[in-house]
Amino acid sequence: MAALNLGSTDSAVLDPATEPTKRRARFHTLAVGEVRQLTQDSVEVTFLVPEALQGEFDYDPGQHLALRATIGGRELRRSYSICRPHALGSVSVAIKRDLGGVFSSWANTELRAGDRLDVMSPQGTFTTALDTLDDKHIVGIAAGSGITPLMSLAHTVLERSETSRFTLVYTNRTALDVMFLDELADLKDRYPARLALHHVLSRQSRSSALLSGRIDEEKLRLMLASIIRPNAVDEWFLCGPFELVQLCRDTLESVDVEPGHIRFELFTTGEPTHAVGDTGRPVVVGIGDKTFEIEFTLDGESATVTTPVNAKESILNAALRVRPDVPFACAGGVCGTCRAKLVSGDVTMTENYALEPDELARGYVLTCQSHPTTDRVVVDYDV
Repeated sequence: MAALNLGSTDSAVLDPATEPTKRRARFHTLAVGEVRQLTQDSVEVTFLVPEALQGEFDYDPGQHLALRATIGGRELRRSYSICRPHALGSVSVAIKRDLGGVFSSWANTELRAGDRLDVMSPQGTFTTALDTLDDKHIVGIAAGSGITPLMSLAHTVLERSETSRFTLVYTNRTALDVMFLDELADLKDRYPARLALHHVLSRQSRSSALLSGRIDEEKLRLMLASIIRPNAVDEWFLCGPFELVQLCRDTLESVDVEPGHIRFELFTTGEPTHAVGDTGRPVVVGIGDKTFEIEFTLDGESATVTTPVNAKESILNAALRVRPDVPFACAGGVCGTCRAKLVSGDVTMTENYALEPDELARGYVLTCQSHPTTDRVVVDYDV
């Protein structure tokens, strides 16, 4: 999920040359104000934010929340995108039930108004880096629940400037699967000349062949040659499953769209996570084992943990064994919650779907995916 300024509710855009402000990721217990059915398999969950926590839950459009709950005796964390423009006193996410998804199934069937959940302060950099929205054209391509961050982005882009434009290509299986169908129609009615809305249905015929069937490379190239002209687009936002996002990235770059103008966020990589609960997976250091030493700073306090070389343990997992408050959510390289700065030593990152090139250049790593390659590694979660 992908620099942003968290200091003010009026700062949805920023100068990309400035260093983004980073809020320390913390969980706060919030009450559920409403659970609203969106489709047969998705709900919108609205949390009530008390006045004392308003500053902690200011957010930029496109950011996400990590939720934590104990389900069936097991602690689970999942990240979901904020789906509404900023409003004092509440924050909303949409949760679509995944096949076999324990958390998403529980949220869709058991979660009720009045329940209390641990909700992390907003995170993520999947927001615009443009310093002004005037006369800018933003394009979003989303599949299924990938619409959730684009709802907030589209509202913000169109509301903040009278000369901005937003084009949305939104693909689903059938019309019954379209999340926020009424809200999108209302947004189109409010901004008929500045919002172009294209619903693509993969398993239901539409009057236009271009909007019927699965989006593949051929169909995407036809869209770029007809309804979307890449040379007239200032920024692209892609959100959905890995295959669609990668197809769009590759195709856009093949028609000379600068990679720096493309922002993307994934549902999931499909890879298993290796951090368990708040303690990490068990790792035992045996006598005589060759080890790495990991030092990390969190909330101004430093801690050191030793990890066996043959355990191939991530920095996050090792850190959790001595500090259960180390921030993480997906543990799959997607959400970016576990981001830290590499101060010394070297690591290899297995995956990275969250950090921007400028963050990598400044030395940031995803600790859930980072494995030491030198005897000693030092990271800082506070910078």
